[in-house]
Amino acid sequence: QVQLAESGGGLVQAGGSLRLSCTASGRTFSRDPMGWFRQAPGKEREFVATINWSGDSTSYADSVKGRFTISRDNAKNTVSLQMNSLKAEDTAVYYCAAVGLQWIGVLPRRSTQYNYWGQGTQVTVSS
Repeated sequence: QVQLAESGGGLVQAGGSLRLSCTASGRTFSRDPMGWFRQAPGKEREFVATINWSGDSTSYADSVKGRFTISRDNAKNTVSLQMNSLKAEDTAVYYCAAVGLQWIGVLPRRSTQYNYWGQGTQVTVSS
């Protein structure tokens, strides 16, 4: 059974940092783009960041660019999201996702392009 498991969420004050991790099991995603999305209460799920299979190409939402960094370790089948300078508006449930297919071209930024999802981890930023 393929699973993506997020960890590292929690409560942090504005200006603080958190590091989210996502570990895949059941199959390897070392040839797939992986990404992070988030969903705040009453809002649609939105793209946060994505990374290509080798880790040398990334893409970020404008709202997090310069503050968040996505990385991956294919040997450990993990993807991480380092979040710095957190703001209250970053409060959301954060989801890890994997495309599940070998990907060529522009990195995927739409949730419909990802076929595997984790259960999510809550990030709460207090102002």
